Amino acid sequence: MSDAIEQTVFIVDDDEAIRDSLQWLLESHDMRVRLYTSPQEFLDACDASDSGCLVLDVRMPEMSGLELHEKLRERGMSWPVVFITGHGDVPMAVSALKSGAVDFIEKPFRDEDMLGLVRKCLLVDAERRVQKRRCVSVQERFALLTDREREVMQLIVAGLLNKQVADQLGISVKTVEVHRGRVMDKMRARTVVDLVQLSLLLEG
Repeated sequence: MSDAIEQTVFIVDDDEAIRDSLQWLLESHDMRVRLYTSPQEFLDACDASDSGCLVLDVRMPEMSGLELHEKLRERGMSWPVVFITGHGDVPMAVSALKSGAVDFIEKPFRDEDMLGLVRKCLLVDAERRVQKRRCVSVQERFALLTDREREVMQLIVAGLLNKQVADQLGISVKTVEVHRGRVMDKMRARTVVDLVQLSLLLEG
């Protein structure tokens, strides 16, 4: 798994026994773990640059795991989350899935099931971060284009031929070819298909 060595499983649960058992389980499978006794403790300590995932108990005093998840989303922090639920909490957990959580697990749970969900979350996190780095790289390349090159790129991505681009911009086909070559070079695109995919990344 890419970035696995840098990833951390953040466990937020007010139940010491649960925290300790999860720590033992995950660390025995070579995962790095940090424990927090309350959502506020985690909020005070968390850093958006951290890579990994969250394991949150749904029911905690003062602030629920669902409320913590919502506060993190408001801050733009989107770690994959596994919710630990008790009997009767499943409807709340399903609601959490709709707001971005990866999954939930009901107590009592099997070690194998928890390990599977955490590994799934870490994979989701790694993939998201690879995608984010790629988006940043594409944005940096796009920033190198001149205004005219951006116009040419937009029309190429829209499917226009060089002559059509020339007619629309009031320039010669030769000039379009020069701008097109520069766009492909700066954006590191080998084909128009590559350029379309990069354009879609720029659009988010």
